[in-house]
Amino acid sequence: MPRLAAASLAGTAIEFYDFFVYGTAAALVLGPLFFPTFSPVAGTLAAFGTFGVGFVARPLGSVLFGHFGDRRGRRPVLVVSLLLTGASTVAVGCVPSYDSIGVAAPVLLLVLRFLQGLGLGGEWGGAVLLTVEHAPAGRRALWASFPQVGPALGFLLANGVMLALSAALSEAEFASWGWRVPFWAAGVLALAGLWLRSSLVESPRFLEIDDHARVPLVEVVRHHGRLVLLTAGALAVGYAVFYAVTTWSLAYATERLGVSRTVMLLCVMGAVVVKGALMPLAALFGDRYGRRPMCLTGCAACVLWMLPMVALLATGEPLLMFLAILGALLAFVIMFAVIAAYLPELYEPRVRCTGAAVGYNLGGVLGGALTPIVATALAEHGGRVPWGVGVYLTGIALVSLVCFALLPETRPVPVPAVEPVRG
Repeated sequence: MPRLAAASLAGTAIEFYDFFVYGTAAALVLGPLFFPTFSPVAGTLAAFGTFGVGFVARPLGSVLFGHFGDRRGRRPVLVVSLLLTGASTVAVGCVPSYDSIGVAAPVLLLVLRFLQGLGLGGEWGGAVLLTVEHAPAGRRALWASFPQVGPALGFLLANGVMLALSAALSEAEFASWGWRVPFWAAGVLALAGLWLRSSLVESPRFLEIDDHARVPLVEVVRHHGRLVLLTAGALAVGYAVFYAVTTWSLAYATERLGVSRTVMLLCVMGAVVVKGALMPLAALFGDRYGRRPMCLTGCAACVLWMLPMVALLATGEPLLMFLAILGALLAFVIMFAVIAAYLPELYEPRVRCTGAAVGYNLGGVLGGALTPIVATALAEHGGRVPWGVGVYLTGIALVSLVCFALLPETRPVPVPAVEPVRG
């Protein structure tokens, strides 16, 4: 299990690095380079629009890769999805700016972002299922939390590279070629990920299935449609909160408040370090007390924290901004530490790869794709404190809270010990 968990963690870290490096670039530099005819705010909105395309592609990727994951196995999905995401990320770093090729530049950006999302849509289901289906029942949430740490590591790596380049280069150098370096680095990371995953074995639970679903998506829609919608609605708050504090807040703080790009990246990265470190600990509580109570607690914390969060962000004070982001990510951890075990347990094994991945990635569309765009627009038309952003995030959290309340518990019931026969 440690070797399998490490390989899954490394793979998700690499794929989410690819995904996050685009989000950071969209917040900091893509608007002026690819949408120069727009105003600064409109350019940021357009860049976030291409960012959102990746989320739209993720459910399609989960359908495509989920089909093969349910019919051919979890392991092949990990290899192909990693190749697709890595290649498209490297290609983003090679796209000329609008000044060089005109409207073809943002079109190419859009296509490559779509391919990124397609690959990531298959990654999560394959990595999580391979770990969950190897893990012992009583520690399923713990082991499944390690692939969930991968996004935090990917985010730190993406932002760390951006931070180093931003500090080392002038504004002109960073805008000219510096922002491309993290995208080119994705090729090396993808090769490393393929090497790490070469030794993984297929899930024993998949090998036990005698009757594989002919068309998994059809079965999921027919027999688990309500469950998919509930899980998507439940997970929307996690995506909304995470991308509000890691993507929208970067643009808001640097453009509206005049906070240094370096300072803001450090605030976000510090909070993400805490998030990643606490993920396995929160998963242990999920194994002990159940998946659903953890999700309800984290979601309720989001409801209570969103308005204070935007008030703290609006101060422009680094320490208070760090506390705002940290509080939001702690609520996120309480929910998402157990999600990797919770979602697969909700679906029968023969359609598990499709069902869990589609529900997970639809939540990304509802919560992640629109949040940076909506938050940017609300903040632009608000006052010093973007209360509209807080209300928007609170509304999403309330919807997710209702969805979590309608989902069942799945934690395996311990088998009582048998008393020895005496006499």
